[in-house]
Amino acid sequence: MNTLQNLPKPFFVLAPMDDVTDTVFRQVVAGCAPADLYFTEFVNVDGLQSAGRSKLLKKLQFVASEKNLIAQLWGSNPENFRKTAQEIADGTFARELGLPEGCNFVGVDLNMGCPAKSEVKNGTCSALILNRPLAEQIIEATREGLDGRLPLSVKTRLGFSEVDMTWIEFLLSKTLNMLTIHGRTRKEMSKVPAHWDLIGEAVKLRDKLSLNTLIVGNGDVETRQQAQELAEQYGLDGIMIGRGVFHDPYVFAETSPWESITPDERIELYRKHVQLFADTWKHNERPIHTLNKFCKIYINGFDGAKELRERLMDAQSSDELLEILAATQLRATAVAS
Repeated sequence: MNTLQNLPKPFFVLAPMDDVTDTVFRQVVAGCAPADLYFTEFVNVDGLQSAGRSKLLKKLQFVASEKNLIAQLWGSNPENFRKTAQEIADGTFARELGLPEGCNFVGVDLNMGCPAKSEVKNGTCSALILNRPLAEQIIEATREGLDGRLPLSVKTRLGFSEVDMTWIEFLLSKTLNMLTIHGRTRKEMSKVPAHWDLIGEAVKLRDKLSLNTLIVGNGDVETRQQAQELAEQYGLDGIMIGRGVFHDPYVFAETSPWESITPDERIELYRKHVQLFADTWKHNERPIHTLNKFCKIYINGFDGAKELRERLMDAQSSDELLEILAATQLRATAVAS
């Protein structure tokens, strides 16, 4: 079943971000204003097919209420991609995660765009732009593992050291179900504005080479209105939003209420986030610093926010975070009365 075919046009996607878009934050975003499509954090297939498998399952963890979730994979061994794709498609991972029968991922995405030094040094992620034989082997091995049961997509950049549209042509020649393009090269990281005109050129290439491949654009999108305009301007099927969600957790809403939400309501939303984190990662599967940093989303724009944020950033446990937030809410209630 290809869920991608049933998405609205344009559709809106929450970008995969390591140590950010775990099941907890995806649930928080969905509770505010759901995206049409979600990705897991990227998870290493070589690790999944090793003795370290159990430690990596947290990257794939999700709950039954989460819909339209794609598993994003990275690594270097094509055979491990094949095995992992097969185990995703046949529900093996969903069962290991304790999900009910019939609850599964809706697709597999290959990370060929992450610019991190360690991944590039190992010849993975965006380094695959420079190693097309291996990239092709990975795509074909993953497709073999999926065996038509789930759609296959790739997330990438416009090139490695410089813009290289032949890379986009190469990927389109693989008849992917979806191609997400971050509008920068690996060398550019996030230091320059995204080249949306070149993402638009990729749409033209798609129309010539692989008409059924959905094209999703990514880079510097801050609001749904901006996303809508970019989709219309460049003929895109979808828009992926990453850092924009840090400025507005309601970014996927047609009309976001975020600017009018009170400080008390923002603090309460963070409290719910912290509580869900505590309930989900009961055995310290996630380090506390991955939670502390989220306070930047909620605790800003009001008197005393800076001081409160500093205290929250220094907290050493979810219990301590909850105590600080509860005390803050109690004081606010006392002042109001």
